[in-house]
Amino acid sequence: MTSKSMRHGIFLAPLHPVDENPNLLIHRDLELMEWADRLGFDEAWIGEHHSGGFETIASPELFIAAAAERTRTLRFGTGVISLPYHQPLMVANRIIQLDHQTRGRVMFGFGPGLLVSDAEQLGIDPNVQRDRMAEALDVILRLLDGQTVTEKTEWYNLVNARVHLMPYSQPRPEIAVASAATPSGGKMAGKYNLMMLCVAATSPTGGFNVLDVNWKFAEETAAEHGHVMDRAKLRLMGPMHIAETREKARENVRFGLEKYIEYARTVTPGRFGDFGKRDPVDVMLDSGHIVIGTPDDAIGVLTRLREKQGYFGGFLHQAHDWADWEATKKSYELYMRFVAPKFDNSNDRRNESYDEWKVRSVEFGNKSNAAAKATFEKYGKTIDADAAAKQTGMIGAKAEA
Repeated sequence: MTSKSMRHGIFLAPLHPVDENPNLLIHRDLELMEWADRLGFDEAWIGEHHSGGFETIASPELFIAAAAERTRTLRFGTGVISLPYHQPLMVANRIIQLDHQTRGRVMFGFGPGLLVSDAEQLGIDPNVQRDRMAEALDVILRLLDGQTVTEKTEWYNLVNARVHLMPYSQPRPEIAVASAATPSGGKMAGKYNLMMLCVAATSPTGGFNVLDVNWKFAEETAAEHGHVMDRAKLRLMGPMHIAETREKARENVRFGLEKYIEYARTVTPGRFGDFGKRDPVDVMLDSGHIVIGTPDDAIGVLTRLREKQGYFGGFLHQAHDWADWEATKKSYELYMRFVAPKFDNSNDRRNESYDEWKVRSVEFGNKSNAAAKATFEKYGKTIDADAAAKQTGMIGAKAEA
């Protein structure tokens, strides 16, 4: 598909209906991390939420600490820590500790906080969240770089503050800013030369349409600060469910799709528009950027994302409970078996080798037969070419068996 490969990951908010046992859900999320690790996914980003009922992880750092012990190569990102909710020194120290515990398998993702209900419980005016995020990030970056910070604002006070451990990753863990539809995330990524998490990349209500616009903001801001944005640091997120056939995928998502839609509309009234009497699956598919189908359908959506955005470094599955647990695991497996190789170049050399054999199969076959015949003749046995070919085929069959 391209000479540049793509990383593959999971974005675990999580999103769980409120009719299931919450303790089992947490442990199932940990099992999902183990499954992703076994399948060869590259990374998983874990969210922070404090209200709403569906998104049940309050501390991504705690979850990552447990998940890292159960996995071997999977990298973990906080997706995201809501900076206005936390004292900056505490965030810096927790990220550094995770960096050491995971020996460099952690990434620091941050944002202003998504749910207004979270901010309300903390007595924070949503209008100040992005400003507070910017203030906190500036301090955290200085702390991660080993600086001593004295700074007082209306919401935190630091007096000769410094971290007592430097990061395990040098010079520091990778850092990512969440970006949805507004240009604020892109501008911050450009200013500080950060990764970007486009968490609404397949949204039919605006996220997809502004992908290239927000990246342009990032590039322009980066140039103003002497940086060059690296597309390998760009992550696009979207929901998928994959099965062997479209019909099976549609059947699978009857399990939980409508609960997902109900929650999405609760958070963002009017989202997905008016269904009327239409099948919710058809409404979701109308955007052209959401997958409920086969591996080929997933390949088509990722191809359209590249056509819109240009090259991007990774795709993140929005974890959800559209299907039951076994069908959900199967969806991730089908993605890694048949979709990922189209974008990470892992089969390029295999295809080149196989294509050469197809073009030269008669030539190679004749050479093989001639070599077999010559071998028989060398040992004083006379055998015609057809018999040699047959004998060679039998030998090959036995070797394969």
